[in-house]
Amino acid sequence: MLTMLGSPRKCCDGLTRRETLKAGALSVLGGLTLPDLLRAEETPGPKGKPGKAKNVIVLYLLGGAATQDMWDMKPDAPAEVRGEFKPVATNVPGINICELMPQMTKWMHKAAIVRSVNHKAGCHNTLPSYTALEEPLANNTSTKDSYPPSMGSVCEYLQDTGAMPPPLPRGSLAGQPINNELPGYVYMPCYLGWGQNIVRPGPYGGFLGHRYDALTTECKPYGDESTPKATPGTPRNVLGMPLLPQCTLPQEITLDRLSQRRGLMEQMDSEMRRMESAFSVHQHSRLKEKAYGMLTSSKARAAFDLSTEDPKTLDRYGRTLFGHSTLIARKLVESGVRFVNVTWDLFWDRVQVDYDAWDTHTKNFSILKTNKLPNFDQTVSALLEDLTNRGLLDETLIVVKSEMGRTPKINGNAGRDHWTYCYSNVFFGGGVTGGTLYGSSDSQAGYVKDKPVSTSDICATVYQALGIPSTTTVPDRSGRPVSILHGGRAIEEILS
Repeated sequence: MLTMLGSPRKCCDGLTRRETLKAGALSVLGGLTLPDLLRAEETPGPKGKPGKAKNVIVLYLLGGAATQDMWDMKPDAPAEVRGEFKPVATNVPGINICELMPQMTKWMHKAAIVRSVNHKAGCHNTLPSYTALEEPLANNTSTKDSYPPSMGSVCEYLQDTGAMPPPLPRGSLAGQPINNELPGYVYMPCYLGWGQNIVRPGPYGGFLGHRYDALTTECKPYGDESTPKATPGTPRNVLGMPLLPQCTLPQEITLDRLSQRRGLMEQMDSEMRRMESAFSVHQHSRLKEKAYGMLTSSKARAAFDLSTEDPKTLDRYGRTLFGHSTLIARKLVESGVRFVNVTWDLFWDRVQVDYDAWDTHTKNFSILKTNKLPNFDQTVSALLEDLTNRGLLDETLIVVKSEMGRTPKINGNAGRDHWTYCYSNVFFGGGVTGGTLYGSSDSQAGYVKDKPVSTSDICATVYQALGIPSTTTVPDRSGRPVSILHGGRAIEEILS
């Protein structure tokens, strides 16, 4: 038996789109399981005008990044609010950011900072930022098939149904067709919540079905032993590599043998054509070809292979799990993957690194100073530099987001607590008007002062940058059309 691009660990009930392909089942009628998993409703959606962004990379800072210590600093606020860091000027007059992100100061001409994001869906609720549905949940540590699909899943669904608008011809990938041998949606470095032995909601196919879940990698994180032992406020860097699960052929299953079994299936198809409609046969053939393409292509594995990378490139990104994942994200979009998510996750129950997510209830400033901000600054600036040098930044939309922000007032443990009433998201690259500030917070970064933005507005902005019409719907499990925006409106003012 052959398992390809599958995972022995399931992050939710049922089979994911790329969960299991059993080569032994290819020799029996009806046994080709992956095309069954890939089968989707062929319901074309509305065609949109070409988007300026061809690809999306979401950099998700799990836990709630303290954006008033990054993007929206308040130097004139009281000491118990403004914190320990100082703002510095950037290459765009009027845009100041934290002094601990010196490399990012060089990229504000490509950035749009949205300082007025807010929602009332509850703390650590990751569903809104992935799906646009702002709805409180009874349980933020599990997911349901009835939830709406994530942005990445919607993009893959539209690509499968032929409703995804083509990007404008530009850059090094201009005119190249979408690579159907690669998945349309990749999630790294592990499923959301794995590090805590939970399953957070959001980045899944939802009611579209598990076939539209991302190709989700696995990882084996570990603490950096070259640094002092982790203590509260001085976490170790998390090292490791995102891994494609089960991505090699067992010795007993060669491509020749697989090809022979494919020949048998093609013979069976001739009999099936007498029993099925032309549409069904066409769909079956397309899905089968996609299954074989995924099985035999080496492109996905090549994107995940960093052994041939220049050591200087690895050093520039940072030899951390987040750095490696971000470098692979660049290689994936360069290869043709449309939507990639890299999460800076929390590994409380997997590796002893003290505190690795952005949920800084204690010693917020020492954690940001020694760990979070230097690594973020290094990795993201390397990504922006590489995309620019390859002519890809103008067609790649980068979104930096969290599920919430942090309190204006510093608590008794030198930390900041949960806060959903005002925080920042940042856009770079494709489809974005650079050097832009949108919305504002009050004098303490506590509440929105001007131009409030919902999480559904953020998702709507991503869709519009890709050229996906605001009228787009996807079918729920009963076939009822559901808007992908859930009431959101694209932020036209930051789009070029």
